Amino acid sequence: MINNYLDILPEVREALLSGKPVVALESTIIAQGMPYPENVSTAKKLSQTIRDRGAMPATIAIIKGRIKVGLELDDLTYIGKSESVIKVSRRDLPFIIAQQGDGATTVASTMIIAALAGIKVFVTGGIGGVHRGADKTMDISADLMELARTNVAVICAGVKSVLDIGLTLEYLETHGVPVLGYQTSNFPAFYLRNSGFGVDRKIDSPEVLAKVIKTKWELGLNGGVVIGNPVPIDHEMDEDTINKAIEDALKEANTQQVSGKEITPFLLSKIKSITEGKSLETNIALVLNNARLGADLAKAMS
Repeated sequence: MINNYLDILPEVREALLSGKPVVALESTIIAQGMPYPENVSTAKKLSQTIRDRGAMPATIAIIKGRIKVGLELDDLTYIGKSESVIKVSRRDLPFIIAQQGDGATTVASTMIIAALAGIKVFVTGGIGGVHRGADKTMDISADLMELARTNVAVICAGVKSVLDIGLTLEYLETHGVPVLGYQTSNFPAFYLRNSGFGVDRKIDSPEVLAKVIKTKWELGLNGGVVIGNPVPIDHEMDEDTINKAIEDALKEANTQQVSGKEITPFLLSKIKSITEGKSLETNIALVLNNARLGADLAKAMS
């Protein structure tokens, strides 16, 4: 039945059928995470980085109601330039597909579709989490619940710094989601290498990561794994600069009463403006770094 909705790019399908390593990529980073043309350029670099390390990239999106696993260049450009592409999480999937709309997948929806296609490794920039002030707003990303139930390993540079990192980690712990640090004992904070919080385990190689993940799922312990991969040290932002930018952006969001799924794209755009583009440079560097690890992990798992 799912094949009625799912289009897998032939080269991705061939890789999956032959047991070759495949890495899923989200599309909100293209549609809402970065401005054009940097978004399309970054998407192309991500795919090429994964190919160069011996794995197959599979960017996921919804185009005209069809779930796409693997995008052609024309599709990437369409997602990056179109203003009608909706940010799609779990709850939005049936509406966008039934109404033949265009959707950019979040961490949650990318995990769902990757699992449907048989892809076990997913690379993103940062996962969603518990928003600041969630004790009043109850604003908690659907990404966290998806991590609690969907068997996909998610490589990220931590959670976005605009979130409440401590509460996010508590939520993941409560739901039994392992939080691993790749060659670090510190959980990264997107623009920063150290959030001030630790990880459950430090893992030093893709091979050991693969063994831990395989063991988890073979034991019937369903749910994802978060792998924190710090931004390269030469692209880390100054802590005071980025923290002030975040606070200023949060104040602006509060003033304009921005909330829900619009809040994160709004904050990232404001932070980019405040930092004169430096945050975007860091964002690109960290997601490319995650792509390299994603390809290595996919190879180890295959």
